[in-house]
Amino acid sequence: MLAWLGFSMVAAFMTLIMTKRASAVVALIAVPIVVALMSGFGGEVSGMIMNGVVKLAPTAAALLFAVLYFGIMIDAGLFDPMVRRVVQAVGGDPQKVAVGSAIVALIVSLDGDGATTALVTITAFLPIYRRLGMNPLILGLLLGAANGLINIAPWGGPTPRVAAALLVDVNDIFLPLIPAMLVSAVGVVALAWYLGGRERHRLGVIKDLAFTANPEELREASTGLARPRLFWLNLAITLAVLVAAVVHVAPLPIVFMVGLVVALTVNYPQIGVQRLRIAAHGANILPIILLIFAAAVFTGILDGTGMVRAMGESFVSVVPPSMGRHLAVITAVAAGPLTFFMSNDAYYFGIVPVIAEAGAHYGVSAVEIGRASLLGQNLHALSPLVAAVYLVVGMLDVEIGALQRFALKWAAGLAALLVISAILTGAIPLTASGIPLPSVQGSSVAH
Repeated sequence: MLAWLGFSMVAAFMTLIMTKRASAVVALIAVPIVVALMSGFGGEVSGMIMNGVVKLAPTAAALLFAVLYFGIMIDAGLFDPMVRRVVQAVGGDPQKVAVGSAIVALIVSLDGDGATTALVTITAFLPIYRRLGMNPLILGLLLGAANGLINIAPWGGPTPRVAAALLVDVNDIFLPLIPAMLVSAVGVVALAWYLGGRERHRLGVIKDLAFTANPEELREASTGLARPRLFWLNLAITLAVLVAAVVHVAPLPIVFMVGLVVALTVNYPQIGVQRLRIAAHGANILPIILLIFAAAVFTGILDGTGMVRAMGESFVSVVPPSMGRHLAVITAVAAGPLTFFMSNDAYYFGIVPVIAEAGAHYGVSAVEIGRASLLGQNLHALSPLVAAVYLVVGMLDVEIGALQRFALKWAAGLAALLVISAILTGAIPLTASGIPLPSVQGSSVAH
């Protein structure tokens, strides 16, 4: 009965958000509460929800301060010299232009916002593509590939979602994926080199093409905020923050809290300006923070009622034991197609917890399933369910179908590279031990 209730709750949630009859926040809160009340758990609902909120609060805090930190650094112009030099260096060589656009997209994607990445990268490079006669679909492909990869970072959307859904630490999911992400980043640049080389063979090189771009002018809201004299100091601060996060000097929320305080104090000591910059970036972070705390209701009730355990046991009963030990790899391969056809919310809050609970029966840990579930973001970036895709095709003046037909095969190749790299670097196991682990939602894996 509990398994049936759990699957019904997940199905109701996914139906509501995929048919757009309710927002993800509303569905994540309303559906589990209604199901719990109807199932006789009314007296325990409040405690279940608060347990979920307490467990997810560190994830919400880390995401909040990380997004604000990188937003402030972009305002201050930390990445502007790199973007400017790349744009100026590519000249009239299509191969260099393609590589340069990939590098800029990788850099700007650190903001965690797909719309910002699209605005800066396309505004900087589309005139060059048009002047040279290059295929603008290449720019759309490289933009999506770069943004989908960097979006796996803790301040992107998918990783906080999966951490919230599985009640695991963001660092435990993200840090082991860094080597595979670096390999995949090289893959994005290599793809740009290859596609640019084809365009160079087709179009030739315009030696006298001169083009300059001021990244500050590409972001209207940033006018007057750049701090070029503080570039080296801001770079040192950012490197220190990233090193502190990677080596666990302190928990991730504290690292970015301190980093944000330093960034604001150094770049914008005036209290009024600080308030305005925080407010300016609030629009990017508020929806995801709301999602995380709404997810606390969903996962808290799913766990507290015992539904997730029953669902996992039910799922295990239909998975052949010989396949169960490979569940991490199966999840990694399936992540791309699944996130292409459904939203991140539906996938990470509806599907992944069930897979993780089943994986525990075969010795596949929750964090391994969580990492595997992130490896399809290159394909998800081309999904018609992603709002940024429509901004990209609008700015490029192409049809979304044309972009998908051109880009999907390359995106699938990059996703395969990421999966293989994750296996080779040990981020996900090719074959698990087969020894059952504690419940995914249990305290042993949720700290």
